[in-house]
Amino acid sequence: MDEEYDVIVLGTGLKECILSGLLSVDGLKVLHMDRNDYYGGESSSLNLIQLWKRLKGEDKPPAQLGSSREYNVDMIPKFMMANGTLVRVLIHTNVTKYLSFKAVDGSYVYNKGKIHKVPATDMEALKSPLMGLFEKRRVRKFFIYVQGYDESNPKTHEGMNLTRVTTKELIAKYGLDDNTVDFIGHALALHRDDSYLNLPALDTVKRMKLYAESMARFQGGSPYIYPLYGLGELPQAFARLSAVYGGTYMLNKPECKVEFDDEGKVVGVTSEGETARCKKVVCDPSYLPDKVRKIGKVARAMAIMSHPIPNTSDSHSVQIILPQKQLGRRSDMYVFCCSYSHNVAPRGKFIAFVTTEAETDNPKAELKPGIDLLGAVDEIFFDTYDRYEPANESSRDNCFISMSYDATTHFESTVTDVLNMYTLITGKVVDLSVDLSAASAAEE
Repeated sequence: MDEEYDVIVLGTGLKECILSGLLSVDGLKVLHMDRNDYYGGESSSLNLIQLWKRLKGEDKPPAQLGSSREYNVDMIPKFMMANGTLVRVLIHTNVTKYLSFKAVDGSYVYNKGKIHKVPATDMEALKSPLMGLFEKRRVRKFFIYVQGYDESNPKTHEGMNLTRVTTKELIAKYGLDDNTVDFIGHALALHRDDSYLNLPALDTVKRMKLYAESMARFQGGSPYIYPLYGLGELPQAFARLSAVYGGTYMLNKPECKVEFDDEGKVVGVTSEGETARCKKVVCDPSYLPDKVRKIGKVARAMAIMSHPIPNTSDSHSVQIILPQKQLGRRSDMYVFCCSYSHNVAPRGKFIAFVTTEAETDNPKAELKPGIDLLGAVDEIFFDTYDRYEPANESSRDNCFISMSYDATTHFESTVTDVLNMYTLITGKVVDLSVDLSAASAAEE
C-alpha cells in the first residue's frame, strides 16, 4: 500500500466504481478502497439474511419467504433508460460484456387516484385513458412535433428557438391542460419538480425523445432495462474493468483517513497504519463528512410480495411515478417493482420499493399513496437516509465527493453526477457518441 497513486477512490458505490473504471481506462494509476468487506456501499444488493439484519436487526427471516441466497435486493433500486446515459457509459467502457440485461415490463403514471401506462408516442396518446378526445388530438400534435424535432434541421423547429422558448411557452402553443403537462413533465421527461416549465424547452424535448427512442429499442412496455441479479452486478463489473487496466482494489480497510498538507490539499489516505500517497481523492460523502452538507432525506418502504402490483397488466417489473401535484406534495413519489424474472427473488416473489423525498417527520404516512398501490404484502420495512452534497472546492483540496442518491427509480440524475465529477477530475468529457447496437446483452 505504501505507493503513490494518481487517484485514490474511497467507497465502492456505483458512482465511485464507474469513476474508478473510467479513470483506469484513461491510464491513471488508481487505488480503490472500501471500509466494507463487500462491493456496492450504499448501492449494494443484499441477500435475505443481510436484508433482515440491516432492517430488522435479526438474522433469521421467515422460512416461507424462500432461500436467502436467491434474493438480490438493491438498496438503491434504479432502472436504466435503454438509450440513456448509463447504457452509453457501459458501451463506451465495454462493461456490457460482464453483464446481462432484461427489458422492464411497464412504465406507469399515477393520475386522479389510478395508474395508467405512460403514453410515449402520438399513437399511444390516441389510445390513452389519461385524456379526453379533444386533448388526445392536441397531445398527438405535440408528440408528432417532438418526435420530428431535429436540432440541426431548422425546418423541424416550426419557427421556435427551443434554447429561448420555455417549456411553458411551447406547451401553451399546443393548448395542453395541466393534467397532461403533469404526466409529460414527470413521467415522460422525468423532471423531479416543476421548475423545468420556466427553463428552455430544448432539454424537455430531448428527454421526451430519449424516452420514445428507448421504448422503441426493445419493443417492450417500458423504456427501461435492468441487470439480471440486480444492480449489485454493476459496481463489480466496473471494478473488473478497473482491474483489467491496472487498478488496485482493497476491501475491508478500516478508517481510511484522508491526509492533507499544510495548504489543505490531499496527500494520501491512511488505513491500518499505512499511508498510500495520491494527488486526488474520489469518495462518497461518508468518507469526508466535514466537507459535505445535508440537502434532504429520502423516505422509503420496501415490500416483499407474492404477486405483481395490481393494475399493471401483471408486469413482473415496473416503475410507477406519482407526480407531486397528484399528491399535494413538493416532490414526486416513485414505485419500483422487480421479481424473480430478473433473478432478484425466488420464483413467485416480488420486491417493491416506494421512495420519495421526505417532507415530514412521518415517512410512513407520506409513503401511504405509493404503498396503497402495492396490494397485499408478505413483509414491509420502512427506512430513511440523509442526502448530502459536496460543500468543498475540489480545485483547492483535490477532493471529489459524489452526491447521495436521490429518490428517483431511474439512473439519469445519478449518471449526470458521475459525468460532471469525471470532468472536474480530468478536465475532459466522456465520449458518449457510441453505437448503441453494441449493447446486445439485453434480453427479452
